[in-house]
Amino acid sequence: MIPTDTEWRDLISAIHMSDRKVGIAITGGGSGAIGELLRVPGGSRLLLEAQIPYDTQALAGFLGFAPVQASSADTAIAMARSARARAARLVPVGTDLVGLGATAALVSDRPRKGEHRFHMAYSNAAGVGHCTALLAKGKRDRGGEEDLVSRAIVLWLARACGVEAPSPRSLLGADEHYAETMIATGDAIDQILAGGIDRVTVQPDGQMMLAAPRKPMLLPGSFNPMHAGHALLARIAEEIRQEPLAFEISVTNVDKPPLVGEAVRQRLAQFFWKSPVELTRAPTFLEKISLFPRTTFVIGADTAERLVAVKYYGDDEMRMHAALAEIGAFGGNFLVAVRIDAAGRMRRLHDIAVPSRYADLFTEIPEQRFRLDTSSSQIRAHARG
Repeated sequence: MIPTDTEWRDLISAIHMSDRKVGIAITGGGSGAIGELLRVPGGSRLLLEAQIPYDTQALAGFLGFAPVQASSADTAIAMARSARARAARLVPVGTDLVGLGATAALVSDRPRKGEHRFHMAYSNAAGVGHCTALLAKGKRDRGGEEDLVSRAIVLWLARACGVEAPSPRSLLGADEHYAETMIATGDAIDQILAGGIDRVTVQPDGQMMLAAPRKPMLLPGSFNPMHAGHALLARIAEEIRQEPLAFEISVTNVDKPPLVGEAVRQRLAQFFWKSPVELTRAPTFLEKISLFPRTTFVIGADTAERLVAVKYYGDDEMRMHAALAEIGAFGGNFLVAVRIDAAGRMRRLHDIAVPSRYADLFTEIPEQRFRLDTSSSQIRAHARG
């Protein structure tokens, strides 16, 4: 139900009186929310600053990086965090701060190929909340969509400030899509360990994102520890394919106990300011390819050998063929490095009996480009010795 004018003013007054200090950043649409908040007396108790980084360069300057897509959940979350960080410089330590970010793609003077949508996020002491809506094209003109997004921002800000208010969903029609997610502070790792989410991307600065753009290549591993061989393999793979790479760690394993939070955080810390890491619940490549279609997985020859070994499929050859066929159907493939296996044997791709129908899924990295003789287990054994 849409609030009456009196209910709307009372709601905004309650937000003003919430004892929060707020920084807001809006791009793409919905800037009328600032006027809505300031039209009701008392806005100075709430609002520290409001930014409208509308131009692409202005948005990049506000965030400190150029987002892959301006109108996305990740951009809204980054805007909310940046707004809260800016606000923290303006008030004493201990102030109850809220950062709110909103980004929209609305009716334009040019035909829009994509969906009309908005993404909003808040960042407060409890964590991050974000919501996304897909609007029905042609249902409203630009002014109508602006008014809707402006009101949705106010309702989402009420939620961030602990004020009871309708959901932004109440502003939409039955034919329009809406979803929201809450993430408690520091809880993304706990959520993935608990099975609440299947994937989180950890950026080099430590920021965790739930829907980050996928890199075209992944280097999976346990990285216990990460060593120079991993870093070199990643660099060589990027040079060969001329594409960027991320590392991947699964918190679950086919034949080992799941990782615990402390172990996950320790392993992630090795990548800070070096490389992004995909943290997943995907121990097998069949599960990985469902999360990362059209991906090149960078692996050692020992791993490639297990991929085509029937014993790893319960001695069921049909299961092995079905798994490889599905990986291929999802656009997956493997870049294979020479490895020394546990028995000290040199293993190359041509030593492995890859079924001919799947041979095009595998490409060898020439030994002269890369050879890895050291493993993480050997490093751990040496450290214990």
